[in-house]
Amino acid sequence: MAKVIIHATITLDGFMADTKGSIDWMFDFGATDKTVIENFTQDIGAVIGGANKTQTIEEGETPYSDTLKFPVYLMTHEAHEPIEKDGRIYTFVVNDIKQAVDAAKAAAGDKNVSLLGGTIARQCLKLGLVDEIQLHVLPMLLGDGISLFAGLGERVNLERIEAVTTTNITDLRFRVVK
Repeated sequence: MAKVIIHATITLDGFMADTKGSIDWMFDFGATDKTVIENFTQDIGAVIGGANKTQTIEEGETPYSDTLKFPVYLMTHEAHEPIEKDGRIYTFVVNDIKQAVDAAKAAAGDKNVSLLGGTIARQCLKLGLVDEIQLHVLPMLLGDGISLFAGLGERVNLERIEAVTTTNITDLRFRVVK
């Protein structure tokens, strides 16, 4: 059965983007351990992310690698027909994160569902839908920006599964205690 995983790169002060939503700063540190990323991506069966007027598709943003062809579920406030691009199906789900998780889990089969974005991560945590959190922590402080967990408004207990440290990045993996 598919696990639902929050997957994000953050700064030490917990930001996943700067105040303008840019993530360009994260590329200053080089890649995380390729084995960690390869192990994670080979187990992805579906992705859930946010849709900003289909920006993900129209502006060429693709979750993970173009070579991975898992389905992508995009949360939106307006109905939109599915879009197929480069062998990937983008399905739009209107205002129902649980429906998106259920559909993504069904599509993923025995693989994982990766949650991308703070709003989606927090919604799924509040509903008890998250099984694990995997973070790549960069050694920098942005000082301000878009936080992955700010606004969660409730306690969530975690159990550390793994911690891998390289020169530039610390990879952390936690199980959500339910």
